[in-house]
Amino acid sequence: MKYFYRYLIPALIVLLVLPTGNLAFAGNKDRSGQAGASELLINPWTRSGGWGSANMSRVRGVEAMWGNIAGAAFTKGTQFEFAYTDWLRGTGTKIIAFGLTQKVGDAGAFGLQVMSMSFGEVEITTTNSPDGGVGVYKPNMMNFALSYSKAFSNSIYAGIVVKMISESIADVSGFGIALDVGIQYVTGANDQMTFGIVLKNVGPKMSFSGDGLDIKALLPGGQETLNTVQQRSAAFEIPAQLSIGVAYDFLMPADNRITLAGNFVSNSFSKDQFTLGLEYGFKNIFMLRAGYTYEQGIWDDINTSDRTNVNSGLSAGVSVAVPINKEKGSYIGIDYAFRETVSFNNNHTIGIIFNF
Repeated sequence: MKYFYRYLIPALIVLLVLPTGNLAFAGNKDRSGQAGASELLINPWTRSGGWGSANMSRVRGVEAMWGNIAGAAFTKGTQFEFAYTDWLRGTGTKIIAFGLTQKVGDAGAFGLQVMSMSFGEVEITTTNSPDGGVGVYKPNMMNFALSYSKAFSNSIYAGIVVKMISESIADVSGFGIALDVGIQYVTGANDQMTFGIVLKNVGPKMSFSGDGLDIKALLPGGQETLNTVQQRSAAFEIPAQLSIGVAYDFLMPADNRITLAGNFVSNSFSKDQFTLGLEYGFKNIFMLRAGYTYEQGIWDDINTSDRTNVNSGLSAGVSVAVPINKEKGSYIGIDYAFRETVSFNNNHTIGIIFNF
């Protein structure tokens, strides 16, 4: 059996990468704006967001459901997390996320994640009332995810996520389904080195439908009565993504740790990105982290319209965990993450983790 696991990880990597040959290194700024459901690319979580999601090879627990589902297999009991993001502060856009992972014996870990993105109230405008004054509507985007992950050995972890995507306004809505598949490989005398690969947001095209696409029109044939005609919405793709990451823990005396992590992201509808992050930890009680995400043209101050990443590159975060039961490893953690943006007043996320 141990020989089976030894060859499982390269086989799974090949199965993930080969079918996505057109995706890998396919970052294309010319396709920006052609995909929908772009909220799938937003990390709603605090700890991983604090260093630009550089830790995709070692992300653990609830946050692994967005980053690399293989990391959810490290859940030892029950973990749930709540996070609130003031997205592009000043625009009124808010993100609320809730996640839960549960270890079920040797069967593995199951998870649930809910992410809701709201934009406040938007004035209704019509041909007869171009300035509004006839009411408001509230756009909403919500994603539900169910996951399963398992440790196949002391070194190999893998998992899968099924996502349900919902986007709606008052009278138009769209629904889609997508899959994530991820692998993590842990090695080293103290498990201090990790590799990870994850394929995200793979699924069929989406489209919108609803009464908001209906219009009143005269049909050919001389009829004088207006008829309701339904317009069809063009289908659109969702933003598939491939991430490959590596991380290394520099273990020091007195339970101090410094982790260096890097991540490459190949986007199917925008530029490829490289992230480098650094995290300092003391006894898993206090953690300080920072990261930088680079994409081609990010340092071009003249033509910022070429950027496809709302983040200007810099991210930072801090976490404090209060131990409850040292033997069981239970704790309550409070986290904060900051992400600098090209426009508006940056992104700010606060979160709380309960681990039992």
